[in-house]
Amino acid sequence: MSKGRLEAFSDGVIAIIITIMVLEMKVPHGDSLKDLAPLLPVFLSYVLSFVYVGIYWNNHHHMLHACTTVTGGVLWANLYLLFWLSLFPFATGWMGENHFTAGPTILYAVVLLMAALAYVVLQNAIIRAQGEQSILKKAVGRDWKGKLSPLLYIAAIGTAVWSPRLAQALLVAVALIWLIPDRRIEQVLPARE
Repeated sequence: MSKGRLEAFSDGVIAIIITIMVLEMKVPHGDSLKDLAPLLPVFLSYVLSFVYVGIYWNNHHHMLHACTTVTGGVLWANLYLLFWLSLFPFATGWMGENHFTAGPTILYAVVLLMAALAYVVLQNAIIRAQGEQSILKKAVGRDWKGKLSPLLYIAAIGTAVWSPRLAQALLVAVALIWLIPDRRIEQVLPARE
């Protein structure tokens, strides 16, 4: 399979994930702005998940741009990542419908943690396929964001039991950390080209 097909397939799945998430927001019965108020938790959970999906899409795009070899291992690792991303709509909907209570927040954080780990699995599969001179390996370096994020997700899972709001703050903090685009791959590619 070519890298282009892998990118196109992944982009399609991510687009469907975003579409499913927005379809979870039901139109209220009523024509005043106050009828929208009960949808606020659902909308806020959608916004957070939209940002997360956008972060994954952006970083996935850059990672695949640095990919020179697509192997069976890379394909399966990519599917593994897409599996966890595909659970975003369910976790997002459950969390929003239940106003960010402990159980749904824990599930949401677990899905985010597993997606982060799956991203690392894909990253490592690409590096392994490229060998010792991997462009991606050179670009990733020490990856402080990639190491900090799972720790914050685990902290959010533990914290949600007694303070769902603090857990949500941790999840928002991770999104904010990644909102600043990761330029490591962009910096390595021009030197190669």
